[in-house]
Order: sequence, then structure tokens, then C-alpha cells
Amino acid sequence: MVATQTAKPVSVSGAEGIASAPVTAPSRARRVVGAVLPGPAAGANGAALYRRWWLPWLWTAPAIGCAVVFGVFPFLNTVILSFTNAKPLGGAAGFVGLDNYRRMLGDPDFWLATRNSVLYAVVVVPLMVFLPLMLAVLVEKNLPGIGFFRSAFYTPVLASSVVVGLSWQWLLADDGLVNTWLQKAHLIRSAIPFLSDSWLILLSAMGLTLWKGLGWYMIFYLAALGNVPKELHEAAQMDGAGTVRRFWHITVPGVRQAMMLVGTLTGIGCLRVFTEIFMLGSSTGGPGGADRTLPFYIRDVGLDPITGNAGYGSAVSVALFVLTLGLTLLAQRLTKEDEA
Repeated sequence: MVATQTAKPVSVSGAEGIASAPVTAPSRARRVVGAVLPGPAAGANGAALYRRWWLPWLWTAPAIGCAVVFGVFPFLNTVILSFTNAKPLGGAAGFVGLDNYRRMLGDPDFWLATRNSVLYAVVVVPLMVFLPLMLAVLVEKNLPGIGFFRSAFYTPVLASSVVVGLSWQWLLADDGLVNTWLQKAHLIRSAIPFLSDSWLILLSAMGLTLWKGLGWYMIFYLAALGNVPKELHEAAQMDGAGTVRRFWHITVPGVRQAMMLVGTLTGIGCLRVFTEIFMLGSSTGGPGGADRTLPFYIRDVGLDPITGNAGYGSAVSVALFVLTLGLTLLAQRLTKEDEA
């Protein structure tokens, strides 16, 4: 009889490799713990060895929480309130459907405030786009003492809107510096009613917005002008192009993206203007409320503790949001067409 011998598994080592034992799959609990608790991640190296999927969310959690608490929740709450007859100081609020929106569309005061806000943007936005650009071109050159002028132009940005408004009240009053100087120069006979005529109040508020924002947007353009190649100006100058022609054909195309940004930010700011009208037109928003903008109108109809209707004010707020969103989308589309 031939004795049979059972073959035993032979492990191969060295260059031929090592036969490893079968690896059992980790349990579900172990996989969950491995995904949550810090530990080496498969296929990672360096700092990523101990990085988990939730770590980026952990660092951004404070910002996300603030955005939800102070942004998303108030917006959703405003939309919900716009369908109710809620009061400013709280209390029972009943569902009224679209009644607030119907009232808004038939309210002449709402359309007057909308006209003022849109007119404010139509006048201020083009001026705010071009005036800071020309100011930036003037102060861009490194000349002796140019730093003083840059600081002087930027100083109004640092001042509070209320302080600037009080200063302009003193300047534009009937016995203020402007009227006094014009009368002593025999340029006018009687004081110009800057703070009592509805149109002059609106124009004075626009001037205040322009004066306070010139230095801020000048910084935007100074950064954009630094990216315009100097070689283009030198080549155009050698070809005989003058200053104006080089400005329109080289400088303006080179800062077009910055112009779109300035126009968008200024337009949104104009639709939200409140302080300028309040300071120059008093708490009534001009004579008979003729200069009230949409934020001013929202305050009057939605926040008055006695006669206010928070539901109606929320409906006007939603209309302001839609108007602002439309302006932003229009600017975004213009930017995309310009890039194409």
C-alpha cells in the first residue's frame, strides 16, 4: 500500500510574495465608527489621513448658522407674514391670502415709493459707475502728495451716514452755508428750499449718496486699473491716440467687470436707501411723504406700533426683494453677454 500524504499549504516568501489569510469584512458598527471618529482614511496621505467628511462642515457651521438665523429664517418668516394680517407688536395673526398684495397693487403710496426708489437708482447708478472711475484715473499716477488726495477722497466713506446727513442738513438749510454764500455772492435773491421742496430733497439725497460713495468705489477701480496692461497705453500713445481716446478704448474695456460690479452694488444700495431721505426729509420722508422710498414706506406701513400692519409691510418687503433680484439678474446677464 502506498501511504497517502495530505498536502499542506506552503507559504511563499521573498520575491514570490506572501500568501495572506482571507480578510473578513468589517461590521456595520465598525464602519460607522470609522466614518465618524478621527482615524486613518483609506488611500489618503499627509494631513488627509485624519480628515473626515464632516470636518469642513464643522469649520463652516458658525457662518452657516448665522446665515440661517439672520438671513434665511427672517426671509421665510417675511414671506409667511405677507399672507397674514399680523401686527408689529405680535398677537393673533389671521391668514388673508393675497389680500395684502392686492392692496399693494392698488395703493398709490406704494407706487410713489417705487417711483422714487427706481428714479434714485436710474440717476445715481450711472454717475456712481463713471465718476469714481475718472477719480481713480486721476489719483492712479504716483505724483508728489497724491496720497493726501487719495485719503481725502476716501474720508467720507469712514464717516457715519447719520453724521454726514447732519452735516448736509447744516449746509443745505435756508440759513446754511450754501444759501448764505450764494446770497452774499448775489447769485440768488432768496434761499433755495433744499430741505423743503420734494424734488430738491430727492436730488440732495442723491448728491449725498454720490459724495459718500465716491471714495469707496474709487478703491475698486484702483485695483482694476492695476490689471490693465501699461503696454496698451504706450502702444496707443505711439500711434497718436489722445487721452480721451485711450480712456474709452483701453481703460473702460479693461475695467468693464469692475464697472458691472459697481453698478450692481450701487443699484442694490439705491433700492435700499433710507438714511439719506430720513436725514434730509425728516421723519415724514419729505412734505407729505412725497420722497419716501420703499424701505421708508415699509417702515411707515409695517412697523408703526399703532396703525402698522406687519403683514402688509411684509408684502411690500417681498416686492422690494423681487425688484432687487430682477436688477441683480439683469446685471448678471449683462456680465455674461460681455464675457461672451
